[in-house]
Amino acid sequence: MLNVHNLNYSSSRTLLFQRFSVILTDELFVYAVHECCKCIDGKKAGKELTEKPKFILSVLLLWNFGLLIVDHIHFQYNGFLFGLMLLSIARLFQKRYTEGAFLFAVLLHFKHIYLYVAPAYGIYLLRSYCFTANKPDGSIRWNSFSFVRLISLGLIVFLVSALSLGPFLALNQLPQVLSRLFPFKRGLCHAYWAPNFWALYNALDKVLSVIGLELKLLDPNKIPKASMTSGLVQQFQHTVLPSVTPMATLICTLMAILPSVFCLWFKPQGPRGFLRCLILCALSSFLFGWHVHEKAILLAVLPMSLLSVGKAGDASIFLILTTTGHYSLFPLLFTAPELPIKILLMLLFTIYSISSLKTLFRKEKPLFNWMETFYLLGLGPLEVFCEFVFPFTSWKLKYPFIPLLLTSVYCAVGITYAWFKLYVSVLTDPPVRKTKKQ
Repeated sequence: MLNVHNLNYSSSRTLLFQRFSVILTDELFVYAVHECCKCIDGKKAGKELTEKPKFILSVLLLWNFGLLIVDHIHFQYNGFLFGLMLLSIARLFQKRYTEGAFLFAVLLHFKHIYLYVAPAYGIYLLRSYCFTANKPDGSIRWNSFSFVRLISLGLIVFLVSALSLGPFLALNQLPQVLSRLFPFKRGLCHAYWAPNFWALYNALDKVLSVIGLELKLLDPNKIPKASMTSGLVQQFQHTVLPSVTPMATLICTLMAILPSVFCLWFKPQGPRGFLRCLILCALSSFLFGWHVHEKAILLAVLPMSLLSVGKAGDASIFLILTTTGHYSLFPLLFTAPELPIKILLMLLFTIYSISSLKTLFRKEKPLFNWMETFYLLGLGPLEVFCEFVFPFTSWKLKYPFIPLLLTSVYCAVGITYAWFKLYVSVLTDPPVRKTKKQ
């Protein structure tokens, strides 16, 4: 198995180890869900067990369709990692700040993709833990700053980082580690475009290039040969629109994150405000980041589950985001035997999510407007075309990546809409002010 050139290695014992190790490490995820449920307000609890917010949240997390197929069919250890993340969020809700900071530091060294949400953790811990008091209007009392608490957070981060990176530093291998953590030579998009802003950008470039060729405005010999839809992980040049650099994606990501971070600092909304900022950081990085993988959408979907059982508006955003995000994972399972499995599993999860949240908020306005309903129903015809119609057309040989392109672009619209809708909610909600009694 450790022979790099042994590309066809196969072992039933290795398979058993992988499957059972995923199942065993998921115990941490189960415990984290239990802790998160303790943080949920039970005022909306119905008479039946299945109508209680804690029960609904448990199902939305434990039976999450995306996590199930990514870990137990596609094979990864995301459940264990998301367990650490949810547990750190629960500790911050419980005001156990140092534990939350320690868990997130450990998580960050397990997988650096969680750097996406680090700004939310940093600002919230500084605002809520290092500053010990607020004014009646919610603004900071600057004289309440605690250097001791800041140093304790710094020590936690330093010790975890020293334990994780110390051996590489001692062996002078840290540059090798960093070069693999941030592989900018892989190109703007993954082989299958993640459904983000750059998928829409790439699609627009493709449409403009086709129009340009038809109208003879472009020279076919000058069009770059490295195609975005070739299925290869590589760098490429756009044909009509300006090509995107890693620095450009970094600037776009920071600009998308900054408003949510400013709201967390200047318009505090408690732990729920932190959670919203975390989700916006994850979504902004997903939409505008460099070489984003489609599985990264789970970084926003799972924390959004916590918000979905609190307010009807958040439930609506969650349903749009999770349905679109989960459907975008379909290309990960591309074999014929997996087709009915992924369709039925997603239908089960989606139907339960919509019905349970509609029941929970039945006294409020509908969760979807006509436009959102029409968009979500459009996923059905898209799946029928991609899986059952396109393979029998003459386009299959000439344009094999059309199903991936359509899936990516269609889902990118829904995820961008959910991001925008959540941002509007964060920017318009009033800050949480403490009463005299509190």
